Amino acid sequence: MDKKFCFKIGDKWIGRGKPVFVIAEISANHKQDFKRAELMIKTAANCGVDAVKLQTYTPDTLTIDCSKKWFVVKNANPSWDGKTLYELYKKAYMPWEWQPKLKKIAEDCGIILFSSAYDETSVDFLEKMHVPAYKIASFEINNINLLKKIARTKKPVIISKGMASLGAIKLAISILKKNGAKDIALLHCVSAYPTKPKDMNLATIPDIKKKFKVVPGLSDHSLGISIAIASVAVGACVIEKHFTLKRGDGGLDSSFSIEPKELKQLVQSVREVENSIGGIRYGLLKNEKGNIAGLRSLFVIKNIKAGQEFTLRNVHCIRPGYGLNPSVLPKILGRKAVKNIECGTPLCWDLINKKS
Repeated sequence: MDKKFCFKIGDKWIGRGKPVFVIAEISANHKQDFKRAELMIKTAANCGVDAVKLQTYTPDTLTIDCSKKWFVVKNANPSWDGKTLYELYKKAYMPWEWQPKLKKIAEDCGIILFSSAYDETSVDFLEKMHVPAYKIASFEINNINLLKKIARTKKPVIISKGMASLGAIKLAISILKKNGAKDIALLHCVSAYPTKPKDMNLATIPDIKKKFKVVPGLSDHSLGISIAIASVAVGACVIEKHFTLKRGDGGLDSSFSIEPKELKQLVQSVREVENSIGGIRYGLLKNEKGNIAGLRSLFVIKNIKAGQEFTLRNVHCIRPGYGLNPSVLPKILGRKAVKNIECGTPLCWDLINKKS
């Protein structure tokens, strides 16, 4: 097993040759209602996901309460625009006291729960919760102290690249590795909410694996599930998708989140796609044998007596495919039959004299 491209979170293997690790991102869709958050986790588990992910921050760990122009959200998402960062995070954050309880609920449902940490205090909190892994949000990729703190836990790390430049990604991966992180997945991610299909550039996913020698994946903010499904075919080993019970319920992230029916279909489709990729293979498959009648091969088309030569008048390339390959016809012409052969017999080497 190539350790660079395979590691474990909890009891789940992630990476090359392993089932795609599907994460339902709760984000702000809990709407600060514990019962809703609990139902989201149970519903996601019933949809077949491998994990659910929370976000561990408070408004004060992210920003300051300031209304100056730099702190007002613009041109992002309609439900965010016009709010200050502090107002946005105050409305979106999940109370920390919920999170250990939700972890227990997830584990009782047979799935993994972990979280995005946003500062050093959140790492300390999540360590007490014994989370099995950490997520680093794309907007935190330049938070050097956070990267070091998470890496020193020596737990698996999933990091989204978002708007980061190639240099910024290289630096982040280097910091993680130098400080103890051995198991890293890097998710292709476009920080537009929602992301247009033409901006997804899924070809980045195999390049991530090539350039950074880590497990590649996708954090998908596009509408629907088709792009996430397609990402599996280009090598995504991890898929993260925002999830809500019902978009009509509203919420800061609801407009680019999928509902339970979509999440279930996503998981089913991902399993079908990953199962179809397999390995490189040419030639006849076991399940194709029934269709061999559609192939051409060499058949005797007139009765031939023992000692009689094979010619274009008594041997022909026809369907079905039970005779010799048509490519050997030149080697057969002029040779003699070793016994009487009836019309309609597939030609095989046992019927042909070895000497011309």
